[in-house]
Amino acid sequence: MKKAVTAKTSSATKTDGASPSRMIDGRIEELGDWRGEMLGRIRGLIKQADPDVVEEWKWRGVPVWEHDGIICTGETYKAVVKLTFAKGAALDDPAGLFNSSLEGNVRRAIDIREGEKINEKALKALIRAAVELNASKKKPAKKRST
Repeated sequence: MKKAVTAKTSSATKTDGASPSRMIDGRIEELGDWRGEMLGRIRGLIKQADPDVVEEWKWRGVPVWEHDGIICTGETYKAVVKLTFAKGAALDDPAGLFNSSLEGNVRRAIDIREGEKINEKALKALIRAAVELNASKKKPAKKRST
């Protein structure tokens, strides 16, 4: 697998206390090409599908969307924007969006190349399914013994 574009010298990697959302804003801006536009569009679809999603910035420069656990990551490479679902193998994908990382037992990914269109309705359904799966696996709070 090729290494993700992490822009080591860019403003997006300098945390300076910036929120993960600001870091993602910086990544989208610094890419300055179709990948930035696509990452921004995907981000918007994720927020539409799950208004309670939490944005994180992990592994030295990877946008992550969470709700009761990781939903997906948004990595950018030279030729693709990769949307990796942490538990994608457990999700139904009737529209056939997953086209990468198909051999694993846990993750599944969607590689989006320049000029490709996104099936927005199917992607939102996949995001909602990932949120539901995370919620179903959420451990109940431990009861305190008195």
